[in-house]
Amino acid sequence: MMPDLLAARAQMGTSLAFHIIFSVLGVGVPLMLCISEGLALRTKNPVWMMLTRRWARAAAILFAIGAVSGTILSFELGLLWPTYTRFAGAVVGLPFLLEGFAFFTEAIFLGLYLYGWDRLSARAHWLCSFPIWISGMASAWFIVSANSWMNTPAGFVIKNGKVVDINPYQAIFNPSTPFETVHMILASYVATGFGMAAVYAFAYLRGKRDEYYRKGLMLAMILALVATPLQLISGDFNARFLYVYQPVKFAAMEGVFRTQSGAPISIGGLADPSTGQVKYALEIPDALSVLADYNPNTVVKGLDQFPREDWPNSTLVHTSFDGMVGSGMFALLVALVFWGLFLLKKRTLPSNRWLLWGVILAGPLSFLAVELGWMVTELGRQPWTIYGYLRTKDAVTTAPLLNVSFLVFSLIYVLLAVALIWLLLKVARRPLPQVTLSEEGYDVKEPEIEKVGV
Repeated sequence: MMPDLLAARAQMGTSLAFHIIFSVLGVGVPLMLCISEGLALRTKNPVWMMLTRRWARAAAILFAIGAVSGTILSFELGLLWPTYTRFAGAVVGLPFLLEGFAFFTEAIFLGLYLYGWDRLSARAHWLCSFPIWISGMASAWFIVSANSWMNTPAGFVIKNGKVVDINPYQAIFNPSTPFETVHMILASYVATGFGMAAVYAFAYLRGKRDEYYRKGLMLAMILALVATPLQLISGDFNARFLYVYQPVKFAAMEGVFRTQSGAPISIGGLADPSTGQVKYALEIPDALSVLADYNPNTVVKGLDQFPREDWPNSTLVHTSFDGMVGSGMFALLVALVFWGLFLLKKRTLPSNRWLLWGVILAGPLSFLAVELGWMVTELGRQPWTIYGYLRTKDAVTTAPLLNVSFLVFSLIYVLLAVALIWLLLKVARRPLPQVTLSEEGYDVKEPEIEKVGV
């Protein structure tokens, strides 16, 4: 039996790890729909519309299951962490409210989009895709701004043990907001791009190289190529911000136990708090000081500057951080090689098996990077739920049977995952629609008999 605090954290962590996949795809896939349908209307090439129709079916499934997992999370927030909701509700209630408006806006226009193929004009239907991807991005922004507030609380004052002088706008636009929100939104585009590219790269390996698969692979890799370098730049700004505002998290990420100038970057290795060393790491002298403040003599605070009870789990945080960065760098390398060969081969998509396997591997690694990034954010803030104000052990519920609750919800997520995979495979095996485009719009004929397809 796990202690109640560990059971509550495990349940919340499992819920977030599951739901974040749908959050990422909810930001990225609608943008892909918008681009592909826009290309179809501009070029009058029916293949772009075939891709749009196939992706729209997948987007509907992801939205439905994501709505279920998101609803579970909203209940868990109040049931597992009642002290947090009492403390934070009045301060960051606004971004949660605005996220609800963004979610319902997305749902309304997704309904119009899915059921408007034969009822709206081609241009009106395409325009319906804009509120979908904009609302998805807005939802992510509002939720991440609430999370960023937990890292750098602002917009309130504590008087006589009560939260007063609340300014919800200062809370939303707290110091972490621009860094966390941009980083998360770009991560969504990176993961969506490589995730979708992996599907078409696998089809390429199976010999399916007609125009449908080429265009799907090309558009997904374009999104990946554009978003990944921007994500690395965003991560660089994020690290410098953490150096100033969250030095404990920064030290745990980089495995810095001792305050020092000319601090090295430790790549890989195992951070061992008992010895104050990062074992088996590759060190680059002075690099961390340069990263922190563009100066090789900059002093980087180590964990030794903070009480031991305020240390996060440096082993998990450092390993997660290295895994996130390593996965992102691998994905960027794959994208650069892919498009480099594309240019060398006179704009012919590369078909090298090793490169295609690299694209396939970059797909799950990109989602792994998202998961590890959230682990760095959440574990790096521990032992605080609201940094400097509310410890996690004081925020957890006193209700019994948290172990049972954790097992029940874990089973629910397993069932949801099975349902998701089954539904997506069913969509993938459905024959492609026959699309005819003209100046007036497009005509779509859906096949009546299912065959094995992608």
